[in-house]
Amino acid sequence: MSELIELNEPRGVSVQVSQDNSIMAVISRAATDPSCDIDKLERLMALKERMDTKDAETAFNASLAAMQIDMPTVGEGGLNKHTGNAYATIDDINRAIKPVMQKHGFAVTFKVVHVKEGVSITGILVHAAGHREETTLLLPVDAGAGRNTVQAVGSSVTYGKRYVMCALLNITTGDAPDDDGQAAADPVITGHQAKQIETLLEKCSANVRENFAKMYGSSDQVTKLNFDGVVAGLKKSIAKAEAAQ
Repeated sequence: MSELIELNEPRGVSVQVSQDNSIMAVISRAATDPSCDIDKLERLMALKERMDTKDAETAFNASLAAMQIDMPTVGEGGLNKHTGNAYATIDDINRAIKPVMQKHGFAVTFKVVHVKEGVSITGILVHAAGHREETTLLLPVDAGAGRNTVQAVGSSVTYGKRYVMCALLNITTGDAPDDDGQAAADPVITGHQAKQIETLLEKCSANVRENFAKMYGSSDQVTKLNFDGVVAGLKKSIAKAEAAQ
């Protein structure tokens, strides 16, 4: 059954738009109608933008759920020289998941920002329909023995991309916790910090809470390394939802 959306005008005129019809056709007719004022046209454009945003988010969620079924467990092609443990490198992960992501219309991009605390790596999961989700990991510069400044930054960025990608896509690698970036053994947050995250989650949408559960399980499983990024991400989601109201 088609859903009708009514736009009430100050002059008592109303426009009913069926979502089964092309909203662009309605906008085109309104744009060429001399009796259609700018306010009405802007409201129609805003309606189309909201519909497109909702459709893109719905397509994203459906494709993500389907992709999770096809996502393989990534093999361990790397060896940590400090611990002797095998781990999945960023190349291992890319080789395993790129065909699956392409099949379901996804791509991952990264934004790297140098901050006072070290390096901030943001992973952005983009879907062909236009919706995107992101998560951020803040890492100290990995100034290990024998590394120059450039190598130290590069090590942290590589490490961060690997863990951000796994968090975004819920990738299972099966590898033991490694210290490739000098931070994998990072302890979980305190009870007070967990309560802070829970308070923020209560203000978030069901979709945000669901994605959080996929990534971390529960608030007390967030590590201290990820805490600042998680809090910032939840606050951003809350602000975005409030602005849309």
